[in-house]
Amino acid sequence: MTTAELPPPAAGPGTARAEAVLSRLQLLVTRKLDGLLQGDYAGLLPGPGSEAGESREYRPGDDVRRMDWPVTARTTQPHVRRTVADRELETWMAIDLSASLDFGTARYLKRDLVLAAATAMAHLTVRGGNRIGAVVGTGPGRVPAETGGGFPWRRRRPDPVAVPRTPPVVRMPARPGRKEAQGLLRAIARTEIRPGRTDLGELIDMLNRPPRRRGVAVVISDFLAPAESWARPVRKLGVRHDVLAIEVVDPRELELPDVGVLTLADPETGVLHEVQTADPALRARYAEAAGQQRGEIARALRAAGAAHLRLRTDTDWLLDIVRFVAAQRHARTRGTTR
Repeated sequence: MTTAELPPPAAGPGTARAEAVLSRLQLLVTRKLDGLLQGDYAGLLPGPGSEAGESREYRPGDDVRRMDWPVTARTTQPHVRRTVADRELETWMAIDLSASLDFGTARYLKRDLVLAAATAMAHLTVRGGNRIGAVVGTGPGRVPAETGGGFPWRRRRPDPVAVPRTPPVVRMPARPGRKEAQGLLRAIARTEIRPGRTDLGELIDMLNRPPRRRGVAVVISDFLAPAESWARPVRKLGVRHDVLAIEVVDPRELELPDVGVLTLADPETGVLHEVQTADPALRARYAEAAGQQRGEIARALRAAGAAHLRLRTDTDWLLDIVRFVAAQRHARTRGTTR
């Protein structure tokens, strides 16, 4: 399998670049994902469904909530009730396009991987009358006032006067059909990333309103917001739906290179930092803190019962998705839930 390449970034995020990236993505996904993942899926997470099916003996790893107590009582052996996948699946995506996603130091920008993940989700789910919708959140369009905090390396950036032209969160209704899915992806690709941070917890919570029948919920973000702000909405979402969390990561968020004095700008707050990257102790502390942050994200998602897929800007995102879907299918055939 050849590496999945996206078009190189052009000057500015304009519509032409969005269309070029989306066209290339759809071609890659259609040609390669179909060839590598044979079979028709109801969704990316081939879930247990809600219709009752046959019973079988309990195996370690089975969900105890699916215990078939009448059969267990008759046979004196623990049994679980199999369920049949719903024929029509509704998938909703919560897509975080905060300013921190408009960043990348490797092969792609993080926002390109967000669009790539959304395209793969649409391709894997919009079959047989399945519906797919999305809520897309971006920054409010203003950089919060910065006091400086007394740190010598922190500088103030003038507060811009900006009024959002569109709401920070946009809901795109779930509709069936490939044409509608392509329109949804086109709208996502054209979304302008504005300064500030999306309220990720509120964005995820929008997937719970209004209440829907059981389906698939996909959250695509870098999850850089504090875990306590979004962990509870993810847990609430997982009570009714199969949840997939796609974490988008750039290697510079995990470790710093040795390039001397480096000026870093926080795209969500506008704060500037001057960092001496030649200091090995500083690089070690940075890597340790980044590892702790990513570990906290993974633990919060695991505690919520969400499947976790990490995409990096320096690896082959398509191969990562293929491996993940294949692992999910293998886990389902063995009777495990994750």
